[in-house]
Amino acid sequence: MDALIIGVASTAPAYSLAAVIGLIVVTVGVQSPAVLFASFIPMFFIATAFYYMNRADQDCGTTFSWVTRAMGPWAGWMGGWAISVTGILVIGSLADVAARYTYLLLTLEGLAASKPAITLLAVVYMVLMTAVCVYGIELSARVQNFLIVAQVATLLLFAVVALFLVFSGSSETSLSPSLSWFNPLAIDDPSALIGGLLIGVFIYWGWESSVNLTEETEDSASAPGLAAVFSTVILLATYLSVAVAVVAFAGIGTVTEFADDDAILSTVATDVLGSPWYLLVVLSVLTSALASTQTTILPASRTTLSMARAGAFPRAMGSVHPRFLTPHVSTIVIGILAIVWYVPVNLISENFLFDTLSALSLMVAFYYALTGFACAIYYRRELFKSVKNLLFIGVAPVLGASLLAYLFFVSIVDLSDPGASYTGSSIFGLGLPLVIGLGFLFIGVIFMVVWRLTGHDDFFGRTPEIVPPEVARGEVKVSETAGAPAESGVAARPGSEDR
Repeated sequence: MDALIIGVASTAPAYSLAAVIGLIVVTVGVQSPAVLFASFIPMFFIATAFYYMNRADQDCGTTFSWVTRAMGPWAGWMGGWAISVTGILVIGSLADVAARYTYLLLTLEGLAASKPAITLLAVVYMVLMTAVCVYGIELSARVQNFLIVAQVATLLLFAVVALFLVFSGSSETSLSPSLSWFNPLAIDDPSALIGGLLIGVFIYWGWESSVNLTEETEDSASAPGLAAVFSTVILLATYLSVAVAVVAFAGIGTVTEFADDDAILSTVATDVLGSPWYLLVVLSVLTSALASTQTTILPASRTTLSMARAGAFPRAMGSVHPRFLTPHVSTIVIGILAIVWYVPVNLISENFLFDTLSALSLMVAFYYALTGFACAIYYRRELFKSVKNLLFIGVAPVLGASLLAYLFFVSIVDLSDPGASYTGSSIFGLGLPLVIGLGFLFIGVIFMVVWRLTGHDDFFGRTPEIVPPEVARGEVKVSETAGAPAESGVAARPGSEDR
């Protein structure tokens, strides 16, 4: 249950909806629920890849460890780098929203409009959430138990009341929901559908955080993977309910006014719930952003821990606190880097911060796709032993990965247009979001090559032996050739006996 809650909290459902629902409506109109449903499909398929890869290898590095084993250390290093960078880039944005909504909740509108005040409180939140992550995962889970339950319950309450008002005819601008709203094929413009799917990558991103805690979770071979899968289902139900409620109650015209304004939920909630109950939705967005600020630190810090232990990062990043039993060095480093990125970027331009978020879709699609392909490659000798294996370990992960890879290249084309930038800026004629996204991936390539050339053969000098586990009756078992006890459920790998 703790892993499930952390997986849902990492996606920041209330904040994500507030941030993108207006943009989705501008893109596809009343078919917004259809886009959210279509975006769920590749996420669910990739979640199955995370589930089965975690059954084979319970490593907190997730994509880094799995891709290294299946596709080699170079691809694995880049997958781990992408996870770490996405965390660093987005933590500040989440804390920024939490800070602004804190002032709104306290009806301090002046401070809510003050960039220095927001920046200061956001940094305080980032420091506090980093401290919570250092102190212990049990404290993190207890904090999330409250935050996520309050958040999802408030969103569903808002959706129920809004739909009741729609069907009772109490809203003058309301629209009658239709089944066609859930049909992606009803979207006439393919480019609009692709644009909506790119947004969907961001809104679902984060559910895999539970798997990054696999080595800190009871029943580590199955619980984290199941939590990831169920997280995507809970998110789907929440997103569809709120999207239908917002579009039906407010109408297209009202929603499109908030294409780039995350105040849409609080604004609509004022009409739906009235005063002071609309503050529940404000509190929901606040807790959503604050919860995700903390949980987004977890996958980045655990990935760098795994990379350090494998010899792909400096050894200090692999240190574990003797009392708290958490990767305190990597957690603190991630928190500091997030602050270092957020403060100057936010003070320069808030739109620059939005461009950073636009660039995230590139890196998220990149490492999700790598994981899907790695799953099929890792289990390639087991795929045709049963229909279940073929569908859930082969077809589903490859389909999800292929779609995300396609979206990756499509987003490169779209983001290359300077008009796609919130700042309207371009570098070498390319849009700023593309420069940020590809720029950080290119920096990763440079760091990887430098690390290899400086004599770190303990990681790059080996080619991981792929020993696919046997999959029988829904359970992953290690074959006799894997070099590990069959009952362990973990395939052997260099250094596994020391873990």
